[in-house]
Amino acid sequence: MDAREIATNVSKVRDRIADAAAAAGRDPECVALLAVSKTKPAAMVRAAAEAGLHAFGENYLQDAETKIEELRDLGLEWHFIGPLQSNKTRTIAANFDWVHSVDRLKIARRLSEQRPEALGPLNICLQVNISGEPSKSGVLPGQVPDLAATVASLPGITLRGLMAIPAPETDPVKQRQPFAALRHLLESLSDSLPHLDTLSMGMSSDLEAAIAEGATIVRVGTDLFGARQ
Repeated sequence: MDAREIATNVSKVRDRIADAAAAAGRDPECVALLAVSKTKPAAMVRAAAEAGLHAFGENYLQDAETKIEELRDLGLEWHFIGPLQSNKTRTIAANFDWVHSVDRLKIARRLSEQRPEALGPLNICLQVNISGEPSKSGVLPGQVPDLAATVASLPGITLRGLMAIPAPETDPVKQRQPFAALRHLLESLSDSLPHLDTLSMGMSSDLEAAIAEGATIVRVGTDLFGARQ
């Protein structure tokens, strides 16, 4: 895919976000587009940046490290959105601006301890297994309040909100149900953690449903860069 195609795709996805926000009575500026660049080469990320994108999501640390270094001149914002292993936290803490996939206290503590002070706090989202799928990562909804309270107290990181990857669904009405549940969960934390402001939810196939339920970050890969090879 060349730079012109990527620029066209960026425009199309931005239009989708704007239309979905308008339909929900929301300001499109309140919904950030996170370009999921996992497995895509640095040249495609550069083209997307030239088309106006600033934030990029990566799942695979080794692949991400190479791109982050090669594209350092662009001053991009990097989000780690994949499964977290304990032996990778030091590198993630030193290279990323956000981590969306924290689902246990051990990982949060390691990120807290290993975040270089000079970089400022690392933005954190707790990944919630909102659909209750046995095979999927994420803390169960009932465990979120206790984990959130502890993570929010750790130095070096800032708990920003919640992330989820619901079970795939094609019916727009059914798509909204887990997103609504995640929003209600975030709202339930507002009394004790009023600073939480992030709902990272919605991808290429369901971003309209996510925006209708309050998404503040949508994670889009396929509709920007094409399907994974």
